[in-house]
Amino acid sequence: MTGPEPIPVVLGVGGGIAAYKAAELARALVKDNCRVQTVMTAAAREFITPLTLAALTSNKVITDLFSDRGADEILASAVEHIQVARTHRMLIVAPATADLLAKFAHGLAGDFLSTLYLAFEGEVVLCPAMNSAMWAHPATIENLAKLAARPRHHIIPPDSGDLACGTTGPGRLPEPAAIAAKVHRILHQRHDLDGETILITAGPTREPLDPVRFISNRSSGKMGYAIAEAAAERGARVILVSGPVHIPVPEGVELVETETAARMHDAVMERVGQASIIIKAAAVADYYVAAVPNQKVKKTAMRLSLELDPTPDILAEIGRVKTDQILIGFAAETQNMVDEARRKLKTKNCDMVVANLVNQDGTGFESDDNEVALVPAEGDVVRLDRAPKRLLADQILDRVLGLRLQRHARGR
Repeated sequence: MTGPEPIPVVLGVGGGIAAYKAAELARALVKDNCRVQTVMTAAAREFITPLTLAALTSNKVITDLFSDRGADEILASAVEHIQVARTHRMLIVAPATADLLAKFAHGLAGDFLSTLYLAFEGEVVLCPAMNSAMWAHPATIENLAKLAARPRHHIIPPDSGDLACGTTGPGRLPEPAAIAAKVHRILHQRHDLDGETILITAGPTREPLDPVRFISNRSSGKMGYAIAEAAAERGARVILVSGPVHIPVPEGVELVETETAARMHDAVMERVGQASIIIKAAAVADYYVAAVPNQKVKKTAMRLSLELDPTPDILAEIGRVKTDQILIGFAAETQNMVDEARRKLKTKNCDMVVANLVNQDGTGFESDDNEVALVPAEGDVVRLDRAPKRLLADQILDRVLGLRLQRHARGR
């Protein structure tokens, strides 16, 4: 029995020190059932040889728009970029140098890769890599903004760290495994959330004690942002109401920044009527100081007591006003998580609660992984084993769609 046909993709390699990572990326793409056509710029060949990439992809590497071959071969090569553009689903450029970004943004076509880009109508994935100063230059910022606004364009921002030039900062090409994972999601993206508007909350809130101190919690916002990214990739309009976090905004997501529980409450309630699905992943503070001093409270040897009032219960209020919307709550617990999720289902009028333990190593708050139980209002509890939050996000959305289908089947 043969497997599925390999997916034809182009790997464009620009001329930067990060070009050496193209070999590992090519290997990862081939392993993920891609048929890889590599295109290298002249500068890229100064960092890695075409032979290396040809061996890894079992395919010739295109290096020139023209050559010194015979007339018939030259004529064929002159239109090869059109043929490659027509027969491949995705163009991945890694590293995408500042020079390539400028060429793409302004439509300059002086070599095979830039000419191919102008003829390409499929998905384009750009992976910038360069010196931090070049990355921060206004010209690069403007070029990236132009490219990000174009249809079917996906920008994978660089990582921060030690750079080949001896400085430290943003500009490193992301690890090939991370690029390959993003490529996989785009190539296999579903559109089963087309037409849905999903309102998601994420992150913590901060409740001020005075102008310099606040009460908060350990929520990183990673789970909510992962769900937002997954929902957008599956075709939904996503409104993300976020507390203070340090996470890039997922592509195609409408971000509403908030800080306190009261601000998050107002932002959510202003938009709840637009949503067909509401997912409350934020860890909202339960209490706040009603009378915040205007000046910093000085430390003394005396004991300090705080009077705290309860914050607005956003989930409960949505549960009271929702119509035919699907409402998903989250329960971050340290014990009895399924029982607590069932209690929240009833008291908040949720359709499902996602419960997880936050006091175990490697999952929950601040972690890249999670381990959750999906507790629906009707039906059995489904436990999802420990996995990256981005993977769990799709599994949660799969279950949400299941709830939608159950509702339609009952004519509700």
